[in-house]
Amino acid sequence: MSLNFDFNLKRLERYLTASWQSGGQPVIVLTKADIAEDTQEKLGLVNQIAIGVDICIVSAVTGEGMERLTDYLAPDKTTVFLGSSGVGKSTFTNYLLGKELMKTGEIREDDSKGHHTTTHRQLFVMDNGSRIIDTPGMRELGMWVVNDGMDVSFSDINHLIMQCRFSNCTHNGEPGCAVVQALEDGILSEKRWKNYQKIQKESRFQAAKESRKQAVVKKKSNKKNRGSIVNEDY
Repeated sequence: MSLNFDFNLKRLERYLTASWQSGGQPVIVLTKADIAEDTQEKLGLVNQIAIGVDICIVSAVTGEGMERLTDYLAPDKTTVFLGSSGVGKSTFTNYLLGKELMKTGEIREDDSKGHHTTTHRQLFVMDNGSRIIDTPGMRELGMWVVNDGMDVSFSDINHLIMQCRFSNCTHNGEPGCAVVQALEDGILSEKRWKNYQKIQKESRFQAAKESRKQAVVKKKSNKKNRGSIVNEDY
């Protein structure tokens, strides 16, 4: 995630949830340290939501912090770069490979939005055998079924939910609700709670969609099997 105007915690929460769901180990790379303002303040905000995740502050222009990335690029290991357009994924790839293999583009100065210089996934192999996959920048990241990912990415909220007086608490005014209490005490931010609810809603929608799809497939399969049995009787 970029440290300039495209700094977005809600989007980062989505990336973390998707990464944990995939079974991978996410590492947050805060880019463009050479032009960023309020770096330590932003680092503090990221620390609040990135539970159990390593964070690197880097600049592929000056080389600041780039040596830390090599710790994650072990031989026979595959690393995928995910992020919005303009965060510097292709610049990273060029820096780590030591050559200009990926096209890079400028970002608009007024809103720090980048162009889609990478239009498809590309795999590169470093000299030590480590594999890097550079992906196209994304404007939005939709959710699929991410139950496991949410358990890890929002472990602080899950811990609060387990402390509610009632196991079926809706966190909407029930007595003894740990979530409401945490919101009132400022332990849990309103933004993080709302983003949790939004991602959870999307995940449930996708789960219901998949369930309906499987039901249709099963119904068609049953019809086909019944037809086969009838034909055999004749």
